[in-house]
Amino acid sequence: MDLYDILIVGGGPIGLACALEAKKNNLNYIVIEKGTVANSLYNYPLYMTFFSTADRLEIDEIPFITTKAKPGRQDALEYYQGIARQKAINIRPYERVLNIKKIDNFEIETSKHTYSAKNVIIATGFYDIPNRMDIPGEDLPKVKHYYTEPYPYAFQDVVVIGSSNSSVDAALEIYRKGGNVTMIIRNSDISPNVKYWVRPDIENRIKEGSIKAHFEAELLEVKPHSVIFRTREGKIQEIENDFVMAMTGYLPDFEFLQNIGIDLQGECQNPKYNPESMETNIKGIYLAGVVCGGKDTHLWFIENSRIHAKQIIKDIISKND
Repeated sequence: MDLYDILIVGGGPIGLACALEAKKNNLNYIVIEKGTVANSLYNYPLYMTFFSTADRLEIDEIPFITTKAKPGRQDALEYYQGIARQKAINIRPYERVLNIKKIDNFEIETSKHTYSAKNVIIATGFYDIPNRMDIPGEDLPKVKHYYTEPYPYAFQDVVVIGSSNSSVDAALEIYRKGGNVTMIIRNSDISPNVKYWVRPDIENRIKEGSIKAHFEAELLEVKPHSVIFRTREGKIQEIENDFVMAMTGYLPDFEFLQNIGIDLQGECQNPKYNPESMETNIKGIYLAGVVCGGKDTHLWFIENSRIHAKQIIKDIISKND
């Protein structure tokens, strides 16, 4: 069995950045990705537009060329998958890491093979596990934790949960395709993080009544043909409903992190790592990208975690000197 200098778990933008940095430093590496290259981006809504400009999404100083001021999902997929092809990244798509254990080196068991590596980088993001509401009826087929496009919801009564970018995008797109949209929002206003060019649109649609919104409200139960929620005034209300878009956010795979021995700290289950080297409490296992934030998934983005690749490879090389 080949011994790799580095095995990278996750073939998203930050995993690719780590692979490119390893390659530049002549380290023998492999990337294991459970889906396609940049799998999380692939599962984004089809017409999603990034908040950031293209230059802030670049990795390894490779230009991200687009004619749009703000690139979209397809632009990003072309960019990151193009890098994987052009740079001949050693990546194994559609292969899931099942277990990592330390013997002399690390033994990594996947759904297809077993690998051996001196170091492991975990760059798995947070798009795998929906942040559940834990209410009756959440597992009904009408409840969707992922939104891709509006067309299935035309002429339907749709409840959208939340007021984040994903919630607002879903509400606006479904409304414009003929859906009857009601938003149920825990907070007293639309999230301040909503894209600045979208915020006036959703606020005006709510103001004019085209999209109904219940602020400081809570969904209590989903039934086959209705939903029950508590209003700001504390009243229990039931409305007819065909679909629920539960845009409640997503979480890293904490069970996977715990099973390989990474310490998770506090209520937000923040993984323990050295912020200079990105090495965890397990010597030789590093974290990169969004997974570093635990439940605080708003802390890390492509833009501010690209640097992790250089930090990690620098630390690995220093140990070899």
